[in-house]
Amino acid sequence: MIRAAAYARFSSDNQRDESIDAQLSAIHKFAQDNGFEIVAEYIDRAKTGTNDRREDFQRMIADSASGDFEAVIVHKLDRFARSRYDSAFYKRTLKTNGVQLVSVLEHFGSEPESIIMEGLLESMSEYYSANLSREVKKGQMENALACKHTGGQPPLGYQVTADLKYEINENEAKVIQYIFNSVLNGKSYADISEELNQRG
Repeated sequence: MIRAAAYARFSSDNQRDESIDAQLSAIHKFAQDNGFEIVAEYIDRAKTGTNDRREDFQRMIADSASGDFEAVIVHKLDRFARSRYDSAFYKRTLKTNGVQLVSVLEHFGSEPESIIMEGLLESMSEYYSANLSREVKKGQMENALACKHTGGQPPLGYQVTADLKYEINENEAKVIQYIFNSVLNGKSYADISEELNQRG
């Protein structure tokens, strides 16, 4: 049996732990069917694969030097990294430590052509993230130009309608008016803040 570590990741707060469960389930089944023994699990939740600032990912890379496992199994290569540089760098680190990277869904074999296929998939993963970021920013810009809400908490005194337009929140508007009137009457920011906190 080849000792292996399982690595799972999802990239957005909008995703859920079910994504992790599905990845780990597929990894464990693959391991059972292909002569691997899972001896460790590393999981990063709501962490992008476009950079390496992932706590469990870094712990896994560090642990790869310990000799505790001989392979890292991921559901797909884009769970490991969505950056070609990071993918190449950390795969090299694993290889130096005698650890192979294995994908449940992508099998390249040992033929020279596999180098091209693996590189192509890594490029597509990086393109997907870059293109998604561009499209999101474009959508946010279009919303902003149309005076629509682009996400997050609306400014104090406003609320967001069903069609993403801003409208005055009457209750919060009274607070805004109170703040401005208090400033005009010479009250300090500290006094205004204390009074508002007392009001709840």
